[in-house]
Amino acid sequence: MQMVDLKGQYQRIKPEINNAIAQVMDSCHFINGPIVSEFENNLSEYLGVKHTIGCANGTDALQIALMALDLEPGDEVIVPSFTYVATAEVIALLRLKPVLIDQDLDTFNVTADHIRAHITERTRAIVPVHLFGQTCDMEDIMTLAKEHGIYVIEDNAQAIGAVYQFADGSKKRAGSIGHIATTSFFPSKNLGCFGDGGALFTNDDDLAGKIRMISNHGQSKRYYHDRIGVNSRLDSIQAAVLNVKLKYLDEYASSRNTAALYYDENLTEVEQLKIPVRSPKSNHVFHQYTLRLLDGSRDDLVAYLKSKGIPTGVYYPLPLYNQKAFEKFVPHDFSLPIADQLCKEVFSLPIHTELSYEIQDQIMGELLSFFN
Repeated sequence: MQMVDLKGQYQRIKPEINNAIAQVMDSCHFINGPIVSEFENNLSEYLGVKHTIGCANGTDALQIALMALDLEPGDEVIVPSFTYVATAEVIALLRLKPVLIDQDLDTFNVTADHIRAHITERTRAIVPVHLFGQTCDMEDIMTLAKEHGIYVIEDNAQAIGAVYQFADGSKKRAGSIGHIATTSFFPSKNLGCFGDGGALFTNDDDLAGKIRMISNHGQSKRYYHDRIGVNSRLDSIQAAVLNVKLKYLDEYASSRNTAALYYDENLTEVEQLKIPVRSPKSNHVFHQYTLRLLDGSRDDLVAYLKSKGIPTGVYYPLPLYNQKAFEKFVPHDFSLPIADQLCKEVFSLPIHTELSYEIQDQIMGELLSFFN
């Protein structure tokens, strides 16, 4: 048993994947080949965004997004504390100041209210993370950002395919709302490749031009470098894999939702557990099925399930503001109580496109036996 069954997913689409890879091998266009452009165009159409620019990985995507905004050392970028380190890591790498904030106890996402309390005259950007598979309340965040002249970079590594609904009933996919958005194609993501890969999205032509330039050594044309850049490209083999899997992305989300609902039906009555809360403004694509254990025994439960051969994930065991790497950015008496609470309570059960009711019954049987 495993958290994500990548082998099973591959077996279902093996002929298509192998054929796509073989076409790249036959063409020998391994870097910036035509399949990269084809995939970028197809993903742009899927998301409803004007520009998609592939890159080497999701962390690079975040760094390139910040570089495209021409921020100055010491400028502040607001970011959640309960998230993967990459979101804040790139801020510090660029000599900017990560401002680590709390988030909603139910959805795990940052809100405009959490952000508002941390805006200063040095705030230049906000990075809302669409955590575990559903979007932040982007309408409120974009309104707040506009009021203060702040950029918004959506970290969409965990919610690609999710749809956000605005107050007027209109809808947009995650990754098409902020000034820039980023994603990761790490193999276990909902849209994952067979190695490392990432992408950036924007509707702004000027930002798109900067992003393409930065990701290719700052070149406007070969050997002419207008900006300081990096070397970060999505290779053709990974683009070929992603181009096939993109056709199945909505089907994958449906499978994950079916599994999530089955967990819900069987676990909702366990008073010690808090099943995932769905936002009324976003659907959920369930990159993770993350519960909270409210009685303080999370670590005991995780150890018990491990002894029974049931994998779990604890995303994340320590908030970023308590990580040694970020201590210089945090006041001595600083605390984020919700992030602290989440880090003590959350755990994730296996969820993936190949998950059967039989396997879920086994998982839930062992889980429920812990409470009996």
